[in-house]
Amino acid sequence: MTRGTKIVATLGPATSDPEVLERLIRAGVDVVRLNFSHGKAQDHIDRANMVREIADRVGRTVALMADLQGPKIRVGKFVDGKVQLVKGARFVLDASRTEPGDIDGVGLDYKELPRDVKPGDTLLLNDGLIVLTVEEVKGDKVHTIVKIEGELSNNKGINKQGGGLTAPALTAKDMDDIRTAMSFRCDYLAVSFPKNSTDMEMARQLANVAGEAQRHKPAMIAKIERTEAIPNLESILKASDGIMVARGDLAVEVGNASVPALQKRMIRMAREMDKVVITATQMMESMILAPVPTRAEVSDVANAVLDGTDAVMLSAETAAGKYPIETVETMAAIALEAERADDVQSIEASFLNKKFGRIDQSIAMGALFTAQHLGCKAIVALTESGSTALWISRQRTQVPIFALTSQATSLRRMALYRNVTPLMMSAFDDRDTALAEAERLLIARGVFRPGDTYAITCGEPMGYPGGTNMLKICRVS
Repeated sequence: MTRGTKIVATLGPATSDPEVLERLIRAGVDVVRLNFSHGKAQDHIDRANMVREIADRVGRTVALMADLQGPKIRVGKFVDGKVQLVKGARFVLDASRTEPGDIDGVGLDYKELPRDVKPGDTLLLNDGLIVLTVEEVKGDKVHTIVKIEGELSNNKGINKQGGGLTAPALTAKDMDDIRTAMSFRCDYLAVSFPKNSTDMEMARQLANVAGEAQRHKPAMIAKIERTEAIPNLESILKASDGIMVARGDLAVEVGNASVPALQKRMIRMAREMDKVVITATQMMESMILAPVPTRAEVSDVANAVLDGTDAVMLSAETAAGKYPIETVETMAAIALEAERADDVQSIEASFLNKKFGRIDQSIAMGALFTAQHLGCKAIVALTESGSTALWISRQRTQVPIFALTSQATSLRRMALYRNVTPLMMSAFDDRDTALAEAERLLIARGVFRPGDTYAITCGEPMGYPGGTNMLKICRVS
């Protein structure tokens, strides 16, 4: 059994060395995340080129995801780099302050904060480890009282409990970063802090314009981390190609207790709407410093897999951790074990009262239904755009899906789809030649043996995106 759940790993100082990166990819990374909150444009370009070169050399398909920083809602710097806030003390967040902060107050990167808050509001700093209550707002100064004390250091983030900060999802820096990401043809573009579908539509338009010279259009991932995004989930999904359950900032805004149920709801909704979904934040946090995870982290990863997530994501664990390779290997082992234990129910219920408006979607569902009931070794999709493989992968099945395409962009995009193994195959005009080559390729890879049955889909005439109109059941002779 091959692992169906994909692994997203963030690059950083711990994984910038080519040898370490190669080991990371060999360990099972399917998508590499380039975090634009850190580093310069050329750093990301160099890393992207290195990922592509190593992935090609070791024979693995690895997608690139550029993750935009989004609005910087942060405190400024301190004279001594940090202060120790004490419960009950007063502390001023000052949008007009230019000098370094001290025990009494600090400046702000986000100048609109005084206009976004009112007395009684709760502000959470440093991922909620420090809690301030707004006492009053005077001009550019937000006067607060420390409710939960702790150490506050330079540039820590600010969230407002319940949401309501007006910062736009896309900043001037994001727009520059989109151009950088398009220069290396990123496969996925992750947008931070979108509140609604308009944010995602604007990001897509900017990316498409930036990629026009390269004739490249990335898939769009909406990072769900704002309270305002929750009631707009359906419209955000419609405007995106997938979502990331960004549990860090989301938990700070909606409360830790609300996140598990929201995670399950988002995964389910994404799959129902034929979108991909990534579960992220602190999945293996202890492995930043330790060679083994906690039992709770093992359960967290396994439950995300059992919920049906397409991918689980590592952040600081691989960007700055001491054990990046071991973390990926451990996460892969957990995902595989969870998939083995997954009690996949009959898919017949998924088809009851369901109508398909497209021929290619009907063929995809027919392949899944037939393969499941016939006990096929695999489902093979000859696909230009990858849509057929995506649709098949939205249903819970343990039948592996092999997606064969001649398009490099589609190949890498499918690296994120759960239970899909994307493979490059030359384009053929003749259907029978293409089917024979697909079987030969999978026999050569050790997937098929004589006597195996499999379902295969393709379009006739060949080579047209969205043209899948044929399903055939084959037996390997």
